Amino acid sequence: MPVTTVVAALGFLLGIVFGAIAQRSCFCAMGAVSDIVLMGEWNRFRAWVLAIAVATLGSQVLHGTGAVDLGESIYVSGNLGWAGGIVGGALFGFGMTLTGGCGNRTLVRLGAGNLKSAVVMLFLGIFAYVTLSGLLAPARIALDGATRIDVTSLALETHAIPDILTAGGLAAGTARWVAVIAVAGGMLVFCFKSAAFRASPVNIAAGLVIGALVTAAWAVTGIAGFDDFEPTPLASVTFVAPVGEAILYLMTFTGATISFGIAVVGGVVVGSFLVAKAAGTFRVETFTEASDMVRNMIGGAMMGVGGVLALGCTIGQGITGMSTLALGSVIAWLSIIAGGILGVKFLEEGSLGGAFRALVARD
Repeated sequence: MPVTTVVAALGFLLGIVFGAIAQRSCFCAMGAVSDIVLMGEWNRFRAWVLAIAVATLGSQVLHGTGAVDLGESIYVSGNLGWAGGIVGGALFGFGMTLTGGCGNRTLVRLGAGNLKSAVVMLFLGIFAYVTLSGLLAPARIALDGATRIDVTSLALETHAIPDILTAGGLAAGTARWVAVIAVAGGMLVFCFKSAAFRASPVNIAAGLVIGALVTAAWAVTGIAGFDDFEPTPLASVTFVAPVGEAILYLMTFTGATISFGIAVVGGVVVGSFLVAKAAGTFRVETFTEASDMVRNMIGGAMMGVGGVLALGCTIGQGITGMSTLALGSVIAWLSIIAGGILGVKFLEEGSLGGAFRALVARD
């Protein structure tokens, strides 16, 4: 059996599990941010952070044992695209509030019968490709070229946190595990110091499973996908570019190959559908008014543009990228959160000015 087929099949299975657990637990980064802003409720955010901690531990074990080389991923390089992370992350975070969910939640809701998510998915995918290689590509390339920092000129191999720590005199192996303990350990403490979170088995399970799935995805593409002649590109779970690839695949089916990312996207929709049908929660939903449709179209477009600029979404950068300990992923993750907070306040206040004033007054 061809390696590409094996990788795609495993990706589809991982996607099914992802979609099932996300549907069952309501795992959603946008929901996590809105819970904090509107209700002061942190459980879903802690589930997200737990997923990051688990993914970081698992991924770094794979890297440390030589099973995969995270340095081959798109998140770790000698160039730090900080501006793309900030601008793209903020755009994505704001856009996900307009649609009521991030990239993975869009797929999960689609599987549960929400046809509004089909429109969001379409706009997200189209604008991701427009930014990646279409009309907006020159602007993206210009922004990256004008702002990126060549960290190799600072005597660093990459902008991964372990490589930064080596500049302080730590040995490479020691620096990596210091970073792992500091990041993952700190996140685990943050999660489990909360009695409310400890009493929420659904959120704990969601964080553990989704974090493990990100680790498993690295193993699928890096180990099962290894081939001397045509190795599968090292990747894990992300949704912005793969949604665009999935749309392109559906339009050019003949002769096209199902990539790992496309397979995961399909699996998430199927997994969500199966759980929704089993639980009796599958409902066909559509737009109730034109303004709702326009808002979702704009939000989907913002997520597509922002996700490409930031090299990922709430999962792609917020968990997968973070698991590589890349500084660029930290910047993108924090920017997504900031954009999400602004977006929630925008919806609450009705204008950007009102949102900024509300945030300043709150501080």
